[in-house]
Amino acid sequence: MRPRRLVLTAVAVAALAVTASACGPENSDPAPAKSGPATTAAAPATAAPAAPTSAPVGAPTSAPAAAPTTGKPSAPAQAAGTCATKDVVLTAKAESQAGGYILLTVKAKPGVTCTLAARHPVIAFGSGGIEAAKAEPAAAQPIKLSGSEAAYAGVMTKTTKDNQAIQFSDIIVAVNSPDPDPVSLPIGPTNVDKPIVTNWHSKPAEAVPVH
Repeated sequence: MRPRRLVLTAVAVAALAVTASACGPENSDPAPAKSGPATTAAAPATAAPAAPTSAPVGAPTSAPAAAPTTGKPSAPAQAAGTCATKDVVLTAKAESQAGGYILLTVKAKPGVTCTLAARHPVIAFGSGGIEAAKAEPAAAQPIKLSGSEAAYAGVMTKTTKDNQAIQFSDIIVAVNSPDPDPVSLPIGPTNVDKPIVTNWHSKPAEAVPVH
C-alpha cells in the first residue's frame, strides 16, 4: 500500500507544478514600461525689435517757430496815424468877422506827421462842460499835418440874440473824440451861450462860422 500512496502523491505534486506555471495572477498590474529620456521643448525664436514709431523723449518734434533774433532794433513804423491833442500845437485868436468868433489853428509838433480826423474839434467851456455844437452840415475831410502845414476851425461862442450868457476866459480844445489830453487856451473874457464850431479846414477863410 505504501508504494501506491507515494506514486499518487508524486503525480499530484507534478500537476500542481504545471498549473502554477501555466496561470499567473490575473489582477496583477504589468510592470511599468521604461520611459525614454525627457524631451525638452524648443525655445521660441526671439523676434527682432520693432522699429520705433515715435521720436525718443527729448528729441525735437518740429522746426523752431521763428528764426532767432539778431539783436538789431526793428525799423520804426512809417505810416502816419491819426492826430491826438498831444501830437499838435494849438492856438486861439479872437476874430471880428461874422460878428466875432475864435479862430483855432493847429500844427503838428516838430518831428510829428499825423492826420486830423474828418470831423470838427471838441470844444468846451468851464468845468460845467458847455460844449459847442456842429456848425456845418457838410462832412469834413481829413487833413495831413507835418512841418509848417496847418489846419483851422472857427468857434462862434454866442449864437443867441439876448443878453443872457456866461463869461469865460479860456476855451478847452481836443482835436479828436475821445481824447484824454485836451488843452485849455486863453481867449480873454468872452460871453458864451449855445456855441458852435466848424470842421477842420486847410484854409482860415473856410473856417468862419455862420449861424
